Amino acid sequence: MNIQALMKQAQSLQKDMMKVKDEIDHKEFIGESALVKVVVTGDKKIVKIEISNKEDLASDDLEMLEDMIVVAINDAYQKVDKELEAKMGKFGNAIPSFF
Repeated sequence: MNIQALMKQAQSLQKDMMKVKDEIDHKEFIGESALVKVVVTGDKKIVKIEISNKEDLASDDLEMLEDMIVVAINDAYQKVDKELEAKMGKFGNAIPSFF
């Protein structure tokens, strides 16, 4: 294999990786806990936070609600990471430290 063919292959691989990454960045992931639902994008930006049963929430429950928000956000981020791993894993170690 000559250098030009190798460079073309690397450029094609990079283009494919960027396309998959862009698709994931624009996809929405939902993280949930007992009272909280969080929607994030694949590039880990929070789009929406929903709190159910707002009228049932006493002021004493605020600390618990804060913890549930953290759990829901982390759940959504784990889903992003899982999707990245599943879709980007096919590229192997082609470009280490790319993400």
